[in-house]
Amino acid sequence: MVEKPEIEVAAPSDAFIESLMDTDLYSMGAYFSDRNPELIEELIERSVAIEERGLVRFSEEEGIELEEAFKTLLTGLAVRYYKSVTG
Repeated sequence: MVEKPEIEVAAPSDAFIESLMDTDLYSMGAYFSDRNPELIEELIERSVAIEERGLVRFSEEEGIELEEAFKTLLTGLAVRYYKSVTG
């Protein structure tokens, strides 16, 4: 029987995690999450729908301005980024 080599997985350094928090995207996600915790799930659902359908198609089908759809997409990405960093 062949023994499998032990694989060491390095824990992320605190400096690396802190660097992830030092971005505009993180700050934007944190701000929205703190101010609108009741809207997080709906925002994420809408941003995923925009990703799946495309920005122009989504705005046309939903009857909203293209800029509003883009802001929703960007804010949804920011919140997802924030949630992924903070757990």
